[in-house]
Amino acid sequence: MPVKNRFAELHAEITGWRRDLHENPEILFETHRTSALVAEKLKEFGCDEIVTGLGRTGVVGVIKGRQTGSGKVVGLRADMDALPIHEATGLDYASKTPGAMHACGHDGHTAMLLGAAKYLSETRNFDGTVVVIFQPAEEGGGGGREMCEDGMMERFGIQEVYGMHNWPGQPLGSFAIRPGAFFAATDQYEITVVGRGGHAAKPHQTVDPVVVAAQIVTALQSISSRNSDPADPIVVSVTSIESSSKAFNVIPARVHLKGTMRTMSKENREMGEARIKALAASTAEAFGGTAEVRWIAGYPSMVNSEAQTAFAADVAEAVSGACEREAPITMGGEDFAYMLEERPGAYILVGNGPSADVHNPEYNFNDEAIPAGCSWWAEIAERRMPLT
Repeated sequence: MPVKNRFAELHAEITGWRRDLHENPEILFETHRTSALVAEKLKEFGCDEIVTGLGRTGVVGVIKGRQTGSGKVVGLRADMDALPIHEATGLDYASKTPGAMHACGHDGHTAMLLGAAKYLSETRNFDGTVVVIFQPAEEGGGGGREMCEDGMMERFGIQEVYGMHNWPGQPLGSFAIRPGAFFAATDQYEITVVGRGGHAAKPHQTVDPVVVAAQIVTALQSISSRNSDPADPIVVSVTSIESSSKAFNVIPARVHLKGTMRTMSKENREMGEARIKALAASTAEAFGGTAEVRWIAGYPSMVNSEAQTAFAADVAEAVSGACEREAPITMGGEDFAYMLEERPGAYILVGNGPSADVHNPEYNFNDEAIPAGCSWWAEIAERRMPLT
């Protein structure tokens, strides 16, 4: 089954939706215009039920098949939010909102799922129910968690859930997936190092928190190199160092560190947190200072279910003729993880071709990927819930 002909016919229309979304980006849970547009389209398509306000600004549409005797319910999820980035593409449809941009392709994800919803509402060529999920605040806000906590899975009886993300550098319209842990857990930390400030010409009269902080930065590198199995990835990065001093001749009293830790396994996640806290405290103590760690738990690792991953790969192969089934893990995060903690399912990557990377001010979703993405979502529903 190649790309569905209907999506070739709808390509220009779906592209129009995508570019409108690109021009009008909204951040985190502030997806009011986007959510209203999605709800309006779902109503226009003739969805059987439309619910707004889930997870604050999320939208859910229910599409019943020609038959529903199977009792199967499959969820299909797209994210809607943009990033706080100033766009530098120079496109005719570039962001009209200063400091906000669809730099991760969520405009494309939303448009492709809308296209699939239009097709599925027209044909209803399946035995069961499709639940299309449009989620806010994937970019750090945990919108997936919020929708789950609002009882979405139970309310709509979702049994399996599938998601998709475009992937720059991957051949256009091809797919990639892997079973098990695919995207990393994304925790953050802040370390406040406290010493005793003083004159830079009299360091012996101080406890220099800059020196302590430097030693902590170095010590943290040992977590991945000496505390973790090399086959179980962990990344510990210090991304900011700031002191309370703005002068050349003053040793500050405090230094503030920020960073992130990325892990694939629960074991490494627990170990990494414990080691960061222990290394910060003991290193500071050795130099006569103190260090306090503030831990900010992020998204859990996103883990694809074995059976659903194999099925999703089969569908992708049928749609495009190409699906990498053992794609490399990525240390980036994805809050679809929360939905996969509640229900079995799978998350797949669709090629965006040779574009700028995501989270780059020059990135743009490739509209030529639309037919493949729409076809994959539609075929997930039709193959998972075939008419008898």
